[in-house]
Amino acid sequence: MNSTLPPERHAPQQSDKTVLSSAADKSGLPPGTLIHIGEKHEAACKISITQYNADTLIRHDAVSIAEMKQLQSTGVITWINVDGLSDIHIVESIGQELNIHPLVLEDILSTHQRPKLEEYEDFLYMVIKGINLDQEKIFSLQYEQISILLLANYVVTFKEKADDTFDPIYNHLQNRNGRLRQFGSDYLAYVILDTIVDEYFVVEDNLDEIIDPLEDNILFNSNKAMLQTVQQIRRGLISMKRNISPLRELLVTIQRADTPLLQEKTLRYYGDVYDHVLRVTDSLESYRERISAMHDIYLSSISNKLNETMKILTIFASIFIPLTFIAGIYGMNFEYMPELKWRWAYPTIWVIFIMIGVGLLIFFKRKKWM
Repeated sequence: MNSTLPPERHAPQQSDKTVLSSAADKSGLPPGTLIHIGEKHEAACKISITQYNADTLIRHDAVSIAEMKQLQSTGVITWINVDGLSDIHIVESIGQELNIHPLVLEDILSTHQRPKLEEYEDFLYMVIKGINLDQEKIFSLQYEQISILLLANYVVTFKEKADDTFDPIYNHLQNRNGRLRQFGSDYLAYVILDTIVDEYFVVEDNLDEIIDPLEDNILFNSNKAMLQTVQQIRRGLISMKRNISPLRELLVTIQRADTPLLQEKTLRYYGDVYDHVLRVTDSLESYRERISAMHDIYLSSISNKLNETMKILTIFASIFIPLTFIAGIYGMNFEYMPELKWRWAYPTIWVIFIMIGVGLLIFFKRKKWM
């Protein structure tokens, strides 16, 4: 008696790639596998280290984590910023040096995370989305995942690429009498969050400059290009809401967190960021309503144009129907049609045509059909 064995199932093999385009490509790999998931930027990974207190400010670029070990000192706040995630060994080395959980390192390299906050015994892990505008295109948004590790005297930030997002913070650090130099690492984490959220208002200001002219022109000068712009803005607003709305939950969790890493005097500043996020999300809802109204106006405008065209065509058809009827009668091939032999039959029929046309136009005008 023969039996048929099921086909042998092979376990998925681990990929040799260090950069994947989506989370689905990571299927089959064990948890904690450090692989960069997301857009690959050509710029090399760059580490900048800033150490400060009320009296000291030191900032320099580092090539390796070994230099970070040499800079360890007490009485200062150390801010390590990593621009670029292409070198996973740097992320892994920082995690080993600061005793960061492997799953957190995995999330740092997976750039498709939603904004969130995770509490651990010795550190807090936050994810937030930076949003910038591509000035060469109409409301083209560029997203960047920014991961923040908050420790007792350390703040570590991981960005996908090098840009000028944190330049205002470096400028604030120049003021030795500012709160940033007087407070701890939790205040630095607040300033980083606040700086990223402030960029959302820049995006909204640009959105006002685009929507206002559209609203003025879409009713009378609507065209396919306008519809494409409206659709592009609509998709952008949906994407912004998806990436900004979870920030409310993150900031509420921070204010309720029971951890010595967050001082009571600093929590009220996080409440201010929460208010900013509420303003942004409320504005997004307002913009979405305006875009939906503009979409409806566009459809109504197209419908009105079609109705106007159909009305003109109907008027012409209505005028020519009786004229065609008369012409059809006298176009029949009957032999005994007395009008055909009249001397003034041809000009008479033209007078009748003109009178019928003018009469119908007057009738349509009185009925306000024109």
